[in-house]
Amino acid sequence: MSSIATLPSEYRALTEANGMLDRSERGKLALTGAQAKPFLQGQVSNDVESLAPGTGCYAALLTPKGKMLADLRVLDTGDELLLDTERSALQALFNAIRRTMIGYDVVLHKRTLERGLVSLQGPAAVSVAGMEALADAPEHSHIAGEFDQIAIRAIRTDVGVDVLCASADTAALTAALQEAGAVPVSEATAEVVRVERGRPRYGIDLDETVIPQEAGLNERAVSFTKGCYVGQETVARLHYRGKPNRHLRGLRLSAPAASGDPIRFGDREVGHLGSVAISPRLGPLALALVRREVPLAATVSVGSAGIGAEVVDLPFA
Repeated sequence: MSSIATLPSEYRALTEANGMLDRSERGKLALTGAQAKPFLQGQVSNDVESLAPGTGCYAALLTPKGKMLADLRVLDTGDELLLDTERSALQALFNAIRRTMIGYDVVLHKRTLERGLVSLQGPAAVSVAGMEALADAPEHSHIAGEFDQIAIRAIRTDVGVDVLCASADTAALTAALQEAGAVPVSEATAEVVRVERGRPRYGIDLDETVIPQEAGLNERAVSFTKGCYVGQETVARLHYRGKPNRHLRGLRLSAPAASGDPIRFGDREVGHLGSVAISPRLGPLALALVRREVPLAATVSVGSAGIGAEVVDLPFA
């Protein structure tokens, strides 16, 4: 274990101060029109119609069999619904909306290239962003404002604040935030913190084979009181009557391993590694969807080298 004083500077910024990284490559869409909310309500797993301006939610886009095609953040600005997703899931989300919006008073807008996104992560993120009003706000709350005369929308996240701006202003915003104390960090270091917190990422830990409950996403991404949506039958049946075949778990590895490496429990393959990281505090870690018969605290082997690993609950302590 390392003391805080000896931890890498980027990691300290993310966990003790305020790290900053450009995530403008994330997929961004918007919906306008009188029926934008009721339309999206029938497409995604969370309750969009209950959103008020300045609020948002996390949701999943599912197949009719309840498998995840994308996960997304939905923000109600009052004028439109902003949708933010992993770039790898953008096309599936765009195609699903375009295919099913016929007959609704809804207009679909592409925003990926029009909007920059700068992510501030760490306990000082809100104060550096000048958005103290979000300090105690729930995740996905957001407000419009200005930073150094640049029009922005600040969005509360689980680790800080995401700041949206016009794409042409991204460089100027990044420079202004750095001048205010934000520390540039790499995506790789931010991924370490994400893994420590046990948050799965679409395209690595989540894909079209995963049902939300398997990944522990019901509380964050699924409403069981809203009306019908695509994939609802499978999700509701599993929640009320069944048990998922897999659970998202943490693995404390005895040595570094690679994403995709098989996991064995006894003589049986019980999963594959998803996100992997080497934490400056905790050592080699991984997220994985593991068969339900593997108990917490079990020892498993990983990869062809048979690396030992302990199965633990998330987030990592």
